[in-house]
Amino acid sequence: MIKASKLTEEFGSLVFNDKVMRDRLPKDIYKAVHKTIEKGTHLELDVANCVAAVMKEWAVENGATHFTHWFQPMTGLTAEKHDSFISPMDDGTVIMEFSGKELVKGEPDASSFPSGGLRATFEARGYTAWDPSSPAFIKDGSLYIPTAFCSYGGEALDKKTPLLRSMEALSNEGVKLLHLLGYGDVGRVNTTIGSEQEYFLIDKDDYKRRKDLLFTGRTLIGAPATKGQEMEDHYFGVIKPKVSEYMHDLDEELWKLGIPAKTKHNEVAPSQHELAPVFETANIAVDHNQLTMEVMKKVADRHNFACLLHEKPFEGINGSGKHNNWSVCTDTGINLLDPGKHPAENIPFLAFLTAVIAAVDEYAPILRLSVASAGNDHRLGGNEAPPAIISIFVGDELAEVLKALEEGADYQGQGKSQMSMGATVLPHFTKDNTDRNRTSPFAFTGNKFEFRMPGSSVSVANANIVLNTAVAEEVAKIYEKLQGVSEADLKDKVMEILRETLIEHKRVLFNGNGYTNEWVEEAAKRGLPNLKSLPDAMPYWIDDRSVELFTKHGIFTKEEIFSRYEILLENYSKSVHIEALTMQEMVRKDLTEGLVAYEKDLTKEIIQKKSVLEGAGCVLETGVLKGLEEASEKMCASLDKLAKDTKTAEEKSESLEMAAYYEKTVLADMDELRKYADAAEALIPDKYLSYPTYGQMLFSLR
Repeated sequence: MIKASKLTEEFGSLVFNDKVMRDRLPKDIYKAVHKTIEKGTHLELDVANCVAAVMKEWAVENGATHFTHWFQPMTGLTAEKHDSFISPMDDGTVIMEFSGKELVKGEPDASSFPSGGLRATFEARGYTAWDPSSPAFIKDGSLYIPTAFCSYGGEALDKKTPLLRSMEALSNEGVKLLHLLGYGDVGRVNTTIGSEQEYFLIDKDDYKRRKDLLFTGRTLIGAPATKGQEMEDHYFGVIKPKVSEYMHDLDEELWKLGIPAKTKHNEVAPSQHELAPVFETANIAVDHNQLTMEVMKKVADRHNFACLLHEKPFEGINGSGKHNNWSVCTDTGINLLDPGKHPAENIPFLAFLTAVIAAVDEYAPILRLSVASAGNDHRLGGNEAPPAIISIFVGDELAEVLKALEEGADYQGQGKSQMSMGATVLPHFTKDNTDRNRTSPFAFTGNKFEFRMPGSSVSVANANIVLNTAVAEEVAKIYEKLQGVSEADLKDKVMEILRETLIEHKRVLFNGNGYTNEWVEEAAKRGLPNLKSLPDAMPYWIDDRSVELFTKHGIFTKEEIFSRYEILLENYSKSVHIEALTMQEMVRKDLTEGLVAYEKDLTKEIIQKKSVLEGAGCVLETGVLKGLEEASEKMCASLDKLAKDTKTAEEKSESLEMAAYYEKTVLADMDELRKYADAAEALIPDKYLSYPTYGQMLFSLR
């Protein structure tokens, strides 16, 4: 265990960070690398060779024997291929070598990862390219080098490449606008992210006995426990000792890797927890979140836990999300989403706030798609997650600021008030200008926006690619309208443009309860899309507006857009297909085995009891047996329908048609089958079941 006094020394001890480079690299080489990271300039091979030699030396000192290019293909996971540092000599010995060429470029097999048609199976070559802006680190005896991944033709096959492109697009457009507004010292605009990560912990032995959790990440059958989250006693409750030990170890592992894990607590559902980091630059934050999920599972295994990252592992209780706290800052230290003391007079803030409002309204369908998955579609709209309708919460004060902007009136701010809790012993403190709204998909929270829709298992790269690009487009529109305006007229023209933009897009603003039916009706009247599933949203990804947005800003080529269309649909269909097959197997084998064994014993008991009582009694036993028979009959019919419809889905040739059939028909069949399977399970004693029940999994940790 890291002692508190040693924490500052241990933090980042396994990371080839700026401090290590500054201490170890020659000054001219360090400056060249720093310029590449800060300005995006090209890195020469002689510089790469020097960095590689120093990086290898540092890695070997810290126990590394191998290196790997660590990348994020379209599987949604990370990928790595490890090579040792050894180089054989003629005398039978080896030396440790690592060249700039090996640092800068790798060659994984590009045909074995999802490409959406960009790569044929016989076209194998692909490249990984070092990303100097994300520091290398050591894990499990290997030097991990964060890289981008592309095909032989240069098409992006990963999530990092378009994320970097989107960050650059927003920076370019943001800098142009800020220069025009008089902030000529700004050289770069950075997006920052803090990704809160929710997860479940259950006993590893229980996990291994559930085929559905092993194969799909979520339970496909399971009667609810007699107690769930209705007592609200788990949220922020005392952390159980075993879980606390896990959290301590997790923090230490993350801190060594330079991941600023900050907050940990129990979440709403039983056995559910959350970890939140400090804000970081978007690219690094995405890398760190991917790494966090890997470390969570590894540390859980050491503690005999299974860490569940699926968005809806258990029915009837909250699922898990990954709140994406997003902000925009300049390299001169200005948070462009911080209202300041006088928000109505803060022109950069109003400009970027208005751009965000326009972006979320204009590109809501693809923003919704950026968080869509087979798992997350089960979660969105539930009581623990925002609805599928995208709206923006700005709070009371900003609502008044925007109202004044719209009406061309002066804003009379109230200022921050003091909170008094009525007991003199309790301190007075400054009250925030607005409450929080947990039902809002996109909520302003002081100096950032919290995008609450991303699912717990997915990379947040997708959401930030769309968000960055959409905001870049709206910032560019403001800039274009201001070109040629004289300095004397600039302020009035800015306010006029922002007013027009706000009026055009204010329909997306909503400060109320997003869970109500009234809001669904109101959103429909406003013309806001309600895209409940990935297949519903997919057509928007390839429509002309989306293609133009991404190609204009250089985020994706048209071919890359259509390849992702195919990959997302294929992943969705495959996920539901695996779930359907797994559910059929569990019902046919595991549940049926327990049901038949219990029916047999119950029938014996009834016969024996009736012979003793001369035909009287057995009302309870007979009632249970009748319930099992009724559930069995309906299960059989539902099982046959699911099997038939799954087969039909397999035969669909068009990708969107297949995904839509899985969503509309196969998932509906699974819901119907589950209803009867859960009814049967609720009648069967635990000892007859070969798998653990909800009660056992959710309440067994002490």
